[in-house]
Amino acid sequence: MAVRLRRTDFDIKIERDIQKLNVPLFFETIIKKMPKFPKDIITGTGLVSVIRAKDSSQLVDVALALHKGGCKAIELTMTTPNALSVLEKTISKLPSDEVTLGVGTVLDPETARAAILSGADFIVSPTLNVKVIELCRRYSKVVVPGAFSPTEILTAWEAGADFVKLFPATAVGPGYIQDIHGPLPQIKIIPTGGVDVDNAADFIKAGAEAVAAGSSLVKKSFLASGDMDGIAALAAQFIRNIQTARQK
Repeated sequence: MAVRLRRTDFDIKIERDIQKLNVPLFFETIIKKMPKFPKDIITGTGLVSVIRAKDSSQLVDVALALHKGGCKAIELTMTTPNALSVLEKTISKLPSDEVTLGVGTVLDPETARAAILSGADFIVSPTLNVKVIELCRRYSKVVVPGAFSPTEILTAWEAGADFVKLFPATAVGPGYIQDIHGPLPQIKIIPTGGVDVDNAADFIKAGAEAVAAGSSLVKKSFLASGDMDGIAALAAQFIRNIQTARQK
């Protein structure tokens, strides 16, 4: 014989509270507050902003200007003096749930480890070094090795790259990505070198997961004049062009 449990006043109150709770809104709020993964941030905005300079004194301000313009993936290069100390300072100035900071021009696993210990979320190399990929996999960090030929690109991907940096992209243009994706559609490519505000959309339309821009975004003229508003405005234009290209 089935036993019917008596509902208490407490049970009734709980049921009423649940009915009042806006469950979809609750979960939407939770999701918004969850930290975003570096890969998602890079893919989301479609732009990796590369800061390369001979003088590190402005780099924190440049990073803040890029963030103001909507950039959420920022790469500091190891060719910049005191790059890792600048990275640590920049991390403390930007919201970690919105921005992912990485280190570029990493040539060996020792440098990759030093960058990771300084707080880098992702590592970028101009060339293919499988040991750098292995080091980043060990520490569960996003890694973007550089490659050019189809063989290098596939080798990087099979070694565990999250994205493959096509460098120098200016030598081949957007059509090269379409050619690569013919036999290798699974590879997520980020073109670098020669990408500017005018052709970024062409690379996105050709199938790039995102683009990376350095001197065409953080221009020497902006650095010389201290024009941080100019950097922010150009960054915003980059992102608008990328998002428009994705909608077509």
